[in-house]
Amino acid sequence: MPRETAEYPGVSYVMPVLNEVEHIEAAILSLTGQDYPGECEIVLALGPSVDGTNRVIEEMAKADPRIRSIENELGSTPGGLNAAIRASHFPIVVRVDAHSVLPPNYTRIAVETLLRTGADNVGGIMKAEGVTPFERAVAHAYGSKAGLGGTPHHVGGKEGPAETAYLGTFQRHRLLEVGLFDEGIKRGQDWELNRRLRATGGTVWFTPDLEVVYRPRSSLVKLIRQFVATGIWRGELARRFPSENGLRYFVPPLAVIGVVLGLVLGTIGAIAGTWLVFAYLVPALYALFVVVATIPVLGSEGIRAALWHLVALPCIHFGWGAGFVLGYFKLSRNITAHTGR
Repeated sequence: MPRETAEYPGVSYVMPVLNEVEHIEAAILSLTGQDYPGECEIVLALGPSVDGTNRVIEEMAKADPRIRSIENELGSTPGGLNAAIRASHFPIVVRVDAHSVLPPNYTRIAVETLLRTGADNVGGIMKAEGVTPFERAVAHAYGSKAGLGGTPHHVGGKEGPAETAYLGTFQRHRLLEVGLFDEGIKRGQDWELNRRLRATGGTVWFTPDLEVVYRPRSSLVKLIRQFVATGIWRGELARRFPSENGLRYFVPPLAVIGVVLGLVLGTIGAIAGTWLVFAYLVPALYALFVVVATIPVLGSEGIRAALWHLVALPCIHFGWGAGFVLGYFKLSRNITAHTGR
């Protein structure tokens, strides 16, 4: 029987769940299959799913008493995380995503690293893996510098203190001290929480020894929605905390503005027969960048994934960049609805 010790303290897995019938069983099985010797519980904060997700969870909970569910009254990711954390009992909290699949040694390595470093939060690499050609194309974009900018939790790096971390294994008492996740932030709440942990003298720790399989969105529409929403909230966070958002966050919105202006001015120049036609060089250079970034996909994933990459990569850039502009200049109802501003 697992038991809680100083070396292996009890662990609470917390996961907000909403309409994840495609992924939820694999996500939960990756938790029940951990090789961690200590005690654990799995607390699922359930939103109003309409796709059968909650029925799957109900059946799994009958088979394993470690699995229990609570209601996510707010229905949002931070609201669900906070509800699950408040309902948890153990001193270590492991955040889990319904799209993630943890390797069997994940918890053991995370807790050992947390205790060894004295960090408040430990995270690793989000290793995107797809099944269909579209998903494989998106997964490649996730894990490349051309796609999401090459941050350590996407492409790897050296172990050490970090600005933020993917998912996260937390000291529960520190989560409570800083006030848990900000329920007014729909996306990017992990970055903002880690900001508060660091601001109060804590450490966020990255280790490449932790690698989590992440399942990308399965369609282009879902991908665009994801990145527009993510961009909106990153823009909001950049406006709220200007000194803590590096220049890399402004690259996608500047690229979007540059390409759009290049197309508009170039078209005006072509019609009027003026030098403005050279503005077409900006979108042309961007198109070349996308093609060059797609060459490795052709070699590793095949022609169908490469063709999807030519579409998915600009959708990621433009979705995120356009969302950032909307969020930064407070032009989105998405933010107004969740902040009261």
